[in-house]
Amino acid sequence: MEGFDNAGIFFSDNFAPEDNQNDVQTNLQGIKKKFKSFLREFHTDNFNYTYRDTLKRNYNMQNYYLEVNLEDLGSFNETLADKILKQPTEHLPIFEEAAKEVADELTSPRPEGEENVEEIQIMLTSDANPSNLRALKSDVVSHLVKIPGIIVTTSGVKAKATKITIQCRSCQNIVPNLLIKPGLEGYLMPRKCHTEQAGRAQCPLDPYFIIPDKCNCVDFQILKLQELPDEIPQGEIPRHLTLYADRYLCDKVVPGNRVHILGVYSIKKVKQFSKKGREKETTGVRVPYMRVIGIQIDGEGATSNNALRKTCNIVTAEEEDLFRRMAASPNIYERLAKSIAPSIYGMTDIKKAITCLLFGGSRKKLPDGLIRRGDINVLLLGDPGTAKSQLLKFVERVSPIGVYTSGKGSSAAGLTASVMRDPNSRNFVMEGGAMVLADGGVVCIDEFDKMREDDRVAIHEAMEQQTISIAKAGITTTLNSRCSVLAAANSIFGRWDETKGEENIDFMPTILSRFDMIFIVKDEHNRERDMILAKHIMNVHLNADQFDQEPRGEELSLELIKKYIKFCRSRCGPRLSEDAAAQLQRSYVKMRSGASQHEREIEKKNVIPITVRQLEAIIRMSESLAKMQLLPFATKSHVDEALRLFQVSTLDAAMSGSLIGAEGFTSEHEHEMLVRIEKQLKKRFAIGTQVTQEAVIQSFIQQQYPEMAIRKVIHVMIGRGQLQHRCQRRVLYRLS
Repeated sequence: MEGFDNAGIFFSDNFAPEDNQNDVQTNLQGIKKKFKSFLREFHTDNFNYTYRDTLKRNYNMQNYYLEVNLEDLGSFNETLADKILKQPTEHLPIFEEAAKEVADELTSPRPEGEENVEEIQIMLTSDANPSNLRALKSDVVSHLVKIPGIIVTTSGVKAKATKITIQCRSCQNIVPNLLIKPGLEGYLMPRKCHTEQAGRAQCPLDPYFIIPDKCNCVDFQILKLQELPDEIPQGEIPRHLTLYADRYLCDKVVPGNRVHILGVYSIKKVKQFSKKGREKETTGVRVPYMRVIGIQIDGEGATSNNALRKTCNIVTAEEEDLFRRMAASPNIYERLAKSIAPSIYGMTDIKKAITCLLFGGSRKKLPDGLIRRGDINVLLLGDPGTAKSQLLKFVERVSPIGVYTSGKGSSAAGLTASVMRDPNSRNFVMEGGAMVLADGGVVCIDEFDKMREDDRVAIHEAMEQQTISIAKAGITTTLNSRCSVLAAANSIFGRWDETKGEENIDFMPTILSRFDMIFIVKDEHNRERDMILAKHIMNVHLNADQFDQEPRGEELSLELIKKYIKFCRSRCGPRLSEDAAAQLQRSYVKMRSGASQHEREIEKKNVIPITVRQLEAIIRMSESLAKMQLLPFATKSHVDEALRLFQVSTLDAAMSGSLIGAEGFTSEHEHEMLVRIEKQLKKRFAIGTQVTQEAVIQSFIQQQYPEMAIRKVIHVMIGRGQLQHRCQRRVLYRLS
């Protein structure tokens, strides 16, 4: 009981502050008793005492923390939950004291040497709807709030004092156990010594220093949270918030995690530096930050081993029943493909490939520690005006985690990760780029051909090994980038030129081989098709409002597809069945033998691109088709469809001569010619020579070498670092 509910006589006396303090202490003692009752007595069905048993188990395992759900606390006592929400700074320490006393009761008697009870950290979770980062204003300062976001930067783990002992340099006076407020606020040292001793001179200013051996410290970590891309208004820059996590909340997340943060919205002093480098304080101005009380990691972005693997978006029983019935329907694959960008006419096979990309295959960790990726990468090549960008925009919206970027406006650091200096600590920190933030989702890269060659080379590792290795400024680490890549690009000549063949593509072989499916999208002139397409576009423009409201026919709504993809990716990880594996093995051997036979017929002009990398692409597509139906194994029908998709995409593009130069797409004769050009290029120019790229191409053309082969050699040497290319002057620097 507390306040006027308590039996007793109460009065008001404004001139007796000590009595008021006693009343406050009595009130806090009553609140502590209620917290202890909650920990002892709260139970679910069948008298399962959740928190009492968890606290005892954690303490015995030397994990001195307890996760408490706010809804459970509210169902037990609404007043306690309300006080935690509105006054967390005052009541969370009382809650932790109550947990410590309950742990003392539950674990006694303890072994010798463990008489002292360890401090218990309370971590809070909540199922309430989160607030927007932009909605946090001054009226919620010191309140408990819940916000979503993406972790973009994590600092190292440091130590912060909770109690300090100070000593005077002059008179050796010791002041013990001074409490330090939690969070980023420090302690202001007294400027004068208050000890009065007879016959001694007065102590000078600033006499105190801290005794490190008599300080109590806790671990803490500084995080940087960025708001979700879905909540950023058009044309706005994403906002960030500094997070302070201590004790067992350290090292729970890594850059790229999508999280829901429950914490106390706090303020700290603004630090500014003068021209001479001295620190000065701005009077009356405070900067917001959040003191973290609980972290909920959302979905597949949970990469830390110690992460709290709670999903924030819980699937209800009705939704799960609907998803099971959808997976059991025989035409779910066709329905999903039709629901991908329904306003775009045709492109049936491309939409089916994108459906496979959204679901993805199964990620495998081999016994030797190597990991085989399960994500599928797709490249759309072709004419402008064929709705490639619209497909990318739709995939960004329908994917549970989607990031859209344009090639011209993206750098290597923006796509992978950057190392920058923290303005406060002046230390180097690492900030994740688009592929790190899309961990567990899809990265859509438009205008892929407009990217600089050096930037494209940077994503080689991210696309195949699905990691990003950083070795800069003394920081050597690896980040996860487990995402699919959907890229769109145009040909060199703007429109696809059938007479040029492989000269339409200006990509290095190494980047092309990392795409599982490559589609050539052509704007063909066909009277009947043009009439149907024009009629469809007129219908879209005339009935635009109806397209936004309800899906038509067998089409599924965008939100339903998004939830279904997330459900299938989290619940299903299919493998190839024995029959399907045997069939795929036979098909692979047949294709390889057919390639050799075809090679002899056309005198080594072109090789059909069936290598181990393409075989793994077909396996991933088969697993993706099985995942749509929530099946544990991929069957023969899934393998047949995967082979058909590979045939109409990469294989057709290669047979038409469009992909000569890619890994596995080049004949021996052409390979010998490329090696010969590279040797002559190295002999002709000395180290440090500057020459225009066009001059090099023209000189080799005069020797009857194909122009496209010369360009490919130059691209390969730029990727290796043997040549350096400056677009402004169009010059080549010979480095080695």
